[in-house]
Amino acid sequence: MLGRLFDHPVYLLILLVIILLLFGAPKLPGMARSLGQSMKIFKSEVKDMKDDKDETSAKNHVVNGEVVDNGTGRGSHSTESSTDASDVRDQGTTKN
Repeated sequence: MLGRLFDHPVYLLILLVIILLLFGAPKLPGMARSLGQSMKIFKSEVKDMKDDKDETSAKNHVVNGEVVDNGTGRGSHSTESSTDASDVRDQGTTKN
């Protein structure tokens, strides 16, 4: 529908007359000013978001992690944490 709006200037003129009748001539400059301010704020927020994204991607984030064997036996490496996990598992199965 909006594509056909700009095909003929008559449709655009009719739309402008309807807007003028609905809102009145005194309110239109204030509405245009408000719309312009809103667009300016929106553009600045989008720019800030892009800048924040660029800053965070530029930093090298180092994540320190620890490999823990969960006792499935998939790996050939033995660690202290795997023996600790098996001790905890054994304690849970014993009954007093």
